[in-house]
Amino acid sequence: MPILDGELLRAFVAFADALNLTRAAKVVGLSQPALFERIARLAQEVGAALYEREGRQLRLTDAGVRVAAFAREELARTRSFLAELRGEARRERVVLAAGEGAYLYLLGPSLRAFARDEPDATLCPITRGGPDAAEAVREGAAHLAVGVVDLVPEELVARDLLRTPLCVAMAASHRLARRRRVRLADLAGERLILAPAGQSHRAFVGRALAGLADVGAPPIEADGWPLMLHLAGLGLGVAIVNGSCSLPRGAVARPVPELGHVTYRLMWRRGASLPPAASRLRERLVALDVRSARAP
Repeated sequence: MPILDGELLRAFVAFADALNLTRAAKVVGLSQPALFERIARLAQEVGAALYEREGRQLRLTDAGVRVAAFAREELARTRSFLAELRGEARRERVVLAAGEGAYLYLLGPSLRAFARDEPDATLCPITRGGPDAAEAVREGAAHLAVGVVDLVPEELVARDLLRTPLCVAMAASHRLARRRRVRLADLAGERLILAPAGQSHRAFVGRALAGLADVGAPPIEADGWPLMLHLAGLGLGVAIVNGSCSLPRGAVARPVPELGHVTYRLMWRRGASLPPAASRLRERLVALDVRSARAP
């Protein structure tokens, strides 16, 4: 079986990153027809379609996801081998995909310790929501992912890091702030602070509160936990947030048992050969002391 051509792999990684033939062609310095031809040759060699059209968008097929992961791993291994052969110093890159909440409220101490203890490694954090973080690992664009993912892809291994309740955040002066727990029915008539349309958290909250008979003023749209919590603390509305969030001054959070819990998971690709520094970060995160995570 011949080794797959490195130029074909480089072309496909550029395409997998952009999912756009024109942009990918510019990255590798090829014309669009030349890039298309290389991707077609690679698909012919592996014997499977690597991408498909979904409406006006292009997406990788399952085979394309696996080839992208293989290609990134193979190219990284080649670069590392050549650097070692030439006696060149090479810093290990460790790519971690996680959401804003995980970076802000869960991973900070571990990442600070990793940066201190691994001077020869470069940590490259990328911000992705749970499902997108898992997809980044599937495609080989990240070594590790942390996020809330209910259904973990079978290509990934997952370890639970933190289980935290879903809560309603509000101003300390709010009528519900004296309660230990809040029912969904108690939120009738309240103005909601919601994530932007299209985000999974927005859809979840919408489904959970769909049965409320009394709807308050039009919702406030806020992108990210810090802004949602800040607006809630100002008394402008109430927000559904994860219990691990640190609360700003003037805000309180109370669990809503009907909404249950969410679980933050650490994920990596099954059978993947992680760089040594990435393996050490994985072990550090597996051993994370979840008792230090904030919860109301």
